[in-house]
Amino acid sequence: MEALWNNHKTAIIAVVAVIVALLSSLIVVPETQQAVIIRTGEPIAVVNRFKPDQPYGSTGAGIWYRIPLLDRVEYIDKRVLNVDMETQQVLSTDQLRLNVDAYARYRIIDPVRMVRSAGTVATVDSQMAAILSSVVRQELGRRSFASLLTAERGTTMHNIRNLLDTQARKYGAQVVDVRIKRADLPDGTPLESAFQRMKTARDQEAATIRAQGQKNAQIIRATAEAEAARIYAQAYGKDPDFYDFYRAMQSYDTTFANGGAGSSIILSPDNAYLRQFRGSR
Repeated sequence: MEALWNNHKTAIIAVVAVIVALLSSLIVVPETQQAVIIRTGEPIAVVNRFKPDQPYGSTGAGIWYRIPLLDRVEYIDKRVLNVDMETQQVLSTDQLRLNVDAYARYRIIDPVRMVRSAGTVATVDSQMAAILSSVVRQELGRRSFASLLTAERGTTMHNIRNLLDTQARKYGAQVVDVRIKRADLPDGTPLESAFQRMKTARDQEAATIRAQGQKNAQIIRATAEAEAARIYAQAYGKDPDFYDFYRAMQSYDTTFANGGAGSSIILSPDNAYLRQFRGSR
């Protein structure tokens, strides 16, 4: 071995150098990553670029090459990434301070733009967090606290997602979803006063509904009584004797129904009120 080394030292060193150069020129790009090859600060190629609905195995991942010492490789995750917003206070339109906590989900769809504008995914995360906080304050500041408890919350989230997505495109990112994890009133006096205002508003709304119900009931009752009077008038016009008999029976029932209660009524037999008892004689 010593003789071989002495006789072929230069050749062996050259072969080893070539092998090291070849190994250092090869890179392995996994399915979950997209690699940007950067030469002298400028992106020159993208390996395994993100494409919507592209199945694994046909994305371009695998072994690739670069020029050692000249090319730098920036790996960027192809999967959906999360960015959390720090809890902050937002003033709603009804002058309530809300503790808001939100998060966004995004992915890098233009790695070249991301490298040129931000450089790394970590920088994109910090920028997205700042933009998310600003957009949430802007949008929730135009809403009331009550609107966050109704279906209008969906519209609010849609607006926040669109605004954040517009800003994210500058960094080669696409916002997939935005969610508010919590939007609560601070503990203590602000919370109690807000509950009291909500209770007062609901009491006023209930009183308005009851008043409207009573008004509608009176209208319906008056309409029914008018219709009954009209029917009675028609009946009276068709058969006055029967109508007189019917009304007399109603009066007798009302007058004598409580006769067993201990009260007495004394009337003369020829009293006009008892004419229906005497018949037609």
